[in-house]
Amino acid sequence: MDNISIKPKRLRACRPSTRRLIQLYSALLYNAHLRGFIEGEIYTGKAKFACVPGFNCYSCPGAVGACPLGALQNALASTGHRAGWYVLGILLLFGTILGRTICGWLCPVGLIQELLHKIPTFKIRKSRVTKVLSYLKYAFLAVFVIAIPLWYGLAQDMPMPGFCKYICPAGTFEGAIGLLSNPGNADLFGMLGLLFTSKFIILVIIVLACIFCYRSFCRFVCPLGAIYGLFNSFCLVGVKVDTDRCSGCGSCVRNCGMDVKRVGDRECIHCAKCMDVCPTKAISLKAGKITLKASEGTLGEEEQKKRRNAGRIAWGAALGLLCFALLWFNFLDPALKSPKQPSRPETLHVQDAEQTDTGFEAGRQLEDFTIRCLDGSEFHLSETRGKVTFLNLWATYCTPCVQELPYFDALYREYGEDIAILAVHSSVVTDDPAEYIAGRDWSFPFAVDTEDDRIWKIVNGSSTLPQTIVLDRNGVVIYNQKGSVTPAGLEALYEKASGAEVSAAAEQNDAGKTADAYRILVTDGSGTPVPGVTVQFCSDTECMTGQTDSSGTAFFEREAGSYTVRLLKVPAGFVPDDTEYFAPEIPGTMTVVLQKDEDPAVVEEP
Repeated sequence: MDNISIKPKRLRACRPSTRRLIQLYSALLYNAHLRGFIEGEIYTGKAKFACVPGFNCYSCPGAVGACPLGALQNALASTGHRAGWYVLGILLLFGTILGRTICGWLCPVGLIQELLHKIPTFKIRKSRVTKVLSYLKYAFLAVFVIAIPLWYGLAQDMPMPGFCKYICPAGTFEGAIGLLSNPGNADLFGMLGLLFTSKFIILVIIVLACIFCYRSFCRFVCPLGAIYGLFNSFCLVGVKVDTDRCSGCGSCVRNCGMDVKRVGDRECIHCAKCMDVCPTKAISLKAGKITLKASEGTLGEEEQKKRRNAGRIAWGAALGLLCFALLWFNFLDPALKSPKQPSRPETLHVQDAEQTDTGFEAGRQLEDFTIRCLDGSEFHLSETRGKVTFLNLWATYCTPCVQELPYFDALYREYGEDIAILAVHSSVVTDDPAEYIAGRDWSFPFAVDTEDDRIWKIVNGSSTLPQTIVLDRNGVVIYNQKGSVTPAGLEALYEKASGAEVSAAAEQNDAGKTADAYRILVTDGSGTPVPGVTVQFCSDTECMTGQTDSSGTAFFEREAGSYTVRLLKVPAGFVPDDTEYFAPEIPGTMTVVLQKDEDPAVVEEP
């Protein structure tokens, strides 16, 4: 009988607390777009304009709302154009109502930190050192959240969310890794560089710190917690102390994992754990005068019964809201797009335009479209035949996008009537694109995609920006890649699209080859062929190897099918390329561009 009575107690001890359930609920509600993890795409519906209370990356595939910290940085960067009243208002609303109760109950990053701390290791206790380090988050707030976005916005008129770009571990884990973990986003690996590496190292350091030291990110780094902490002394919901019952023993402060000096100060996350150690039961969690949580034995039986009934109603309403959110954000929302088709990461594939079919992959003819530009004119893709055409997908909130727009303008001015360029802004508009480009002497047209993202669908656009699509004079796609470009890269693409990508030697060599041959052309950034490259050409069952000749071309006589290409060995002076490329489904020429050691990086992190 004793064993039977012990088991229910053990089960109750393992049952998650109310706070843990609310943390899990919040994390799921913030990231209710579960199909985003399957498709590898972020949600871009109208709900994304609203800020959630806690720290949650905008670029997480499941996120259905914006992170208030990221929204604040974008608002500060746009100070020269508009005031960020919405973001300031929402932070004031969250702060005055909840303060750092958000950190303790509603923040997914806080939940992850607490779960990491449960890993059995030695633990670093709080001390005078940790109390001093707790002021660091105000430095991060001042420099990376306020100063850097303001300086770039006012001095260079460029969005630069400093904390998100250089530090944010939620952005690295939820956004970057969340997208990269999807097989459909394999082409994004080519965009990774030093910035992602440094942020990944920061993520690892923070994860290790949270294992050994309770809520390290929350205590020492998080600028959002620093903002909410300013409201702790007067927020509506939070932990309150009954001074008449308090004995001043200090048990609450000693047993708290945060660097508090007293209950409810700027470091308190209102988790209410101190209620369990208070000998006089003087601490409770309240919303104004309403008691939300109190120590056992302080409430009468009738009051406890009312609270249990109210709790059941609240949980029922919350679960109903969650079910509706999951249904809406995964099935009913009009903003939901059809599943993304797998894209081919080959750099270049050119074939006879008469043999092409419609599609966004290299070697196919892009579907025709017409769109009204911001200057009132219309851009007809069919009217660009005979010209080299560049399509650029960009957004005002995307720093790499804004940085490369002048490169397109310089290219357009250089080649004039021989080139067509259109910059298409995402249908997700946070700043007015027309207002953004006003006053800039850019010579090529701009447009905003329609609400149904017609052009995005035609070119296989995604939430990862920028993206550049290049068409030859026949309207055939020769390049469709995500990531930044450089002036030299654009110049090389223009030369290739103009028909100069295959040298005379290569054309002469082609004459002696069978028509049913795959030609892998390897060049440097300027279009010069690179001989002596060992190329591996694989089907599902076998692999062949070859070497590029004096024309930079390796030939593989194979019938149409699915093949992958790897560069096993490159000559000295070039950066090794371990990317797995997909060859075109029918025999033709595919070009891979090698980067020289001294060349600067041409892409940035997504």
